[in-house]
Amino acid sequence: MPISDLYPTGLHQQNLAHFASIVRIAMLDDKIDEKELKLLKRLAHRLDIPNHEYDAVLKKPNNYPMRSPVSYEERLEELYDLTKMLFIDRNPTIDKTSLLDRIAIGLGFHSRNIIAIRNAAIQFFLKEPDLDDFKEVIKKANPIQH
Repeated sequence: MPISDLYPTGLHQQNLAHFASIVRIAMLDDKIDEKELKLLKRLAHRLDIPNHEYDAVLKKPNNYPMRSPVSYEERLEELYDLTKMLFIDRNPTIDKTSLLDRIAIGLGFHSRNIIAIRNAAIQFFLKEPDLDDFKEVIKKANPIQH
C-alpha cells in the first residue's frame, strides 16, 4: 500500500468536504431522488471519491466539515456544483434562492454582488448548463474578483 493511501491529501479532503456539502443539499427534503443520485455519482467520480467514502458521506454527510475554497476558480466550480444540485428540479423557490445567497456568501463572493450572482446562477440553471459557461456568467455578475 502506498503511503499516499494512508495520509489523505488536502485536495482530497477538500473534495470530500465539497461532496458532503452537495449531499447535504440533496438531502434537504430528507430523500435523494433518481436525478440527484445520478448527479452525485457523476460528481463523486469527478472528485475522485472512492465507493467506500461515497457510501459513508451518503449515510452521514454532516460528519464532514465544510471548507471554503481558496481560489476564485475553485469557488466558481463549487458554486456550480452546489447550484446545480439545488436547482436540479428547475424550481427556484424562495427557500432555495435564500439558501443560494448563503452558499455564495459562504464561498466568499462579495455581498454586494450576491443578488446578481443568484439571479445569474438561477437563470443559467433553468437551461442545460456546463461548467465553463457557468463560470463566464458568474464572472460577469461578479466583477469584483478575489
